[in-house]
Amino acid sequence: MPEKNDKLPIPRSLDEAEKYMKEHVGLEASFDLGVRKLKILKKNVHFYYVNGLCDTSFIVHIVEELVDINDNEKLSTHLQEIVENRITHQSVEKIKTMDELVDQVLSGLIVILVEGESIGLVVDVRSYPGRQPQEPDTEKVVRGSRDGFVENIIVNTALTRRRIRDENLRFEMMKVGERSKSDVAIAYIKDIANPGLIDVIKKELNAIKIDGITMADKTIEEFLVKQGYNPYPLVRYTERADVAATHLLEGHVLIYVDTSPSVIITPTTYFHHLQHAEEYRQSPGVGTMVRWVRFLGVLASLLLLPLWYLFVQNPDLLPDKISFIGPNEDSNIPIFLQIILADGGIEFLRMAAIHTPTPLSTAMGLIAAVLIGQIAIDVGMFVPEVILYVAVAAIGTYATPSYELSIANKIGRVFLLISTAIFHVPGFVAGTTVWLLLLASIKSLNTPYLWPFIPFHPVAFMQILIRRAVPGSKIRPSIVHARNRYKQPSKS
Repeated sequence: MPEKNDKLPIPRSLDEAEKYMKEHVGLEASFDLGVRKLKILKKNVHFYYVNGLCDTSFIVHIVEELVDINDNEKLSTHLQEIVENRITHQSVEKIKTMDELVDQVLSGLIVILVEGESIGLVVDVRSYPGRQPQEPDTEKVVRGSRDGFVENIIVNTALTRRRIRDENLRFEMMKVGERSKSDVAIAYIKDIANPGLIDVIKKELNAIKIDGITMADKTIEEFLVKQGYNPYPLVRYTERADVAATHLLEGHVLIYVDTSPSVIITPTTYFHHLQHAEEYRQSPGVGTMVRWVRFLGVLASLLLLPLWYLFVQNPDLLPDKISFIGPNEDSNIPIFLQIILADGGIEFLRMAAIHTPTPLSTAMGLIAAVLIGQIAIDVGMFVPEVILYVAVAAIGTYATPSYELSIANKIGRVFLLISTAIFHVPGFVAGTTVWLLLLASIKSLNTPYLWPFIPFHPVAFMQILIRRAVPGSKIRPSIVHARNRYKQPSKS
């Protein structure tokens, strides 16, 4: 028997095909991989399938239709055509190689082989296990849709197609991973998205050489943008179908990865990670207020602790009216160490909350807030002001819409704290400058990370500060280099 080869044609003998499946795929060795053998018009017909990935009711119905051929048809040399015409399913394709056969079967489709023919019939009867669409935990809104993405790429593309019924919407499918062969779809609107960006993303995805992408979208991101140890996210994730559809209409290119409920949005800037669907589910005035409050929270999560510690070190910098800021009592533990310990404690609580079962999370929160925090103050380990400012900074972290950005800002906050502790005022100023220069030097798929602040684009920057009404937003962001800059109804 020939070795496994991408170009190996489907043999005309079904015994050879079955032998190949046993030797290379594990037929009979793997309990979930199966073959159904039928005799139709005195010829053998084989069905290959994987239990758990197929909808059994469809398969049973197709088998019934093919078995009826024996009662309604005469012997014929054109059994392949008869079988193809009798398959009562809308999705039927032909394949010619064993490699295609294996890929399709392991993807959850069934392949039908007819004795004496070197063509396989692929029928899409996939029924992946998974949950129903529901509102994402990380992107909740008071008003708005509750149908978030799930781990099934077919459902996710359908949720997007439901919102954009444009003939130019494209979902280009490819397989990534030498062994996992995971489904990855590139989504864009043909007459809006930048062709150069689409080509770059396709090239990067085709260049991925790895056994599998079991971590799904995160693995794709690391190959796509080559982030390295830069903590700041270079792509945006969303689990909301309405957010994904909005970015498609703006000219972005999206990447859907099977088994992941998150969709990758490219290209993105720092300010994309500060947007939230809630701003657009309220009136422009309310949305603007919500956005400003969120900006304050992000600034607090990054600068509040270093700035407060700077005033603790140099109380003479404070105006008389706010000279009360700072610890009013002495402590045996340095303030800097108190801040690091309290901030680390908040991080412990965050990690514990993720791993704590839901029925116990409330009890854990009470223990942390009432016992640990209060007792730590009573025994003199922390001064009350440290707990206060660390808590406010933590709230600002949780107010950041992007989880990845909130963690990156926490790393930036620690860096500013250390530089302030060592060099005082020059350290705070230099640390903040270095942080800004780092962000300004980052590019995500050739997109300046701080746009429209650096380089400065006044019109776009005003749209960052003020949530404009939809009728007044007629121009797509210039940073995506859309083919059609003006928003308009698609051609009928």
